[in-house]
Amino acid sequence: MKTPTPPTRSLEALRELTPARVGLGRSGASMPTDALLAFTLDHARARDAVHAAFDVEHLVAGLAGLGLEVSEVSSQAGNRRDYLRRPDLGRMLDPDSRRALEKQGGGANQVVIVIGDGLSPAAVNVHAVELVGHLAPRLTEAGIRCGHVVVASGARVALGDEIGAVLGARMVVMLIGERPGLSAPDSLGAYLTFAPRSGLTDEKRNCVSNIHGAGLSYDEAAFKIAWLVREGIARQVTGVALKDESGTALIAASGAGRCGKSET
Repeated sequence: MKTPTPPTRSLEALRELTPARVGLGRSGASMPTDALLAFTLDHARARDAVHAAFDVEHLVAGLAGLGLEVSEVSSQAGNRRDYLRRPDLGRMLDPDSRRALEKQGGGANQVVIVIGDGLSPAAVNVHAVELVGHLAPRLTEAGIRCGHVVVASGARVALGDEIGAVLGARMVVMLIGERPGLSAPDSLGAYLTFAPRSGLTDEKRNCVSNIHGAGLSYDEAAFKIAWLVREGIARQVTGVALKDESGTALIAASGAGRCGKSET
């Protein structure tokens, strides 16, 4: 019996399909110099993303240009060193910020969007305003009022829970810089929590991640987030109790669009 010949694919072709480091080759017992230099450069970019300045002024101006009401707050992490060494401080508002938000609270906010620097301020500086620009119209089309956008410095994901609770939001959407990777130092993530309050843990949240130039597009991410917001409010749950079925909805919407075009 003849042994079947396995399919062949060159390592060069494989590298075109993934940013992963595969088939780097060898130079003696080591990596080739070009592969080592590329790794060193990507590592430096990831470190730079963590320590990049959070451009609050740019974000506030961009969000105001979208016609949104914007507030600025800070966590109890007073500087980047404290933020990285004390994650707990990034989950709590500083007293002045909390008092300022309490003066604005009391309304019937359906959704509050929080934009936090997270572990990649560089990602937030580049992507947050563009994503909100795609997301806000989808929420409006769904009849969901976005009462507030809050720009939060020194923020961890859970800071959004306290902000949402103070503002009386039914749901909080936290847009935050994700931990930089060697292939994506500028990835943005979105975390959604129904009935936010301090002390919640991650099983209560839904996450839409990998939002960047080579990952999930702004329009795709906005569709997913808007679907989760709408369904989360309707079902009064998020997290493990809310399965992301936005892909099915997107296929259905695309099919309806094609049918509509064929009829004209």
